[in-house]
Amino acid sequence: QVQLVESGGGLVQAGGSLRLSCAASGRTFSSYAMGWFRQAPGKERVIVAAISSSGGLAYYADSVKGRFTISRDNAKNTVYLQMNSLKPEDTAVYYCAGTIRRYTAYVDGYEYWGQGTQVTVSS
Repeated sequence: QVQLVESGGGLVQAGGSLRLSCAASGRTFSSYAMGWFRQAPGKERVIVAAISSSGGLAYYADSVKGRFTISRDNAKNTVYLQMNSLKPEDTAVYYCAGTIRRYTAYVDGYEYWGQGTQVTVSS
């Protein structure tokens, strides 16, 4: 069982930066692939980025490539999402997710979810 708690969301102007953190409980964090998803009002939850259990492989949605970076620190049981050059269309609730399987872009591929953190980008 893994419990995930996101932090770092907030209000930022377009062009600004935020770093989201997701702290995981449990001693097997390094066995889990992790993902960041987001959900805007009235829209489906979609992948933002994902990272393998070791941190050696990463996936990014086309909409965030070159602007966002996912990373993890297995010693601290934490995964991060560095978000630069933020745009109003990045406004959403951001969720951290974990899976014991290989990382995937699909919501159904993750067994564990955090409660989400709001990111609002003003124009």
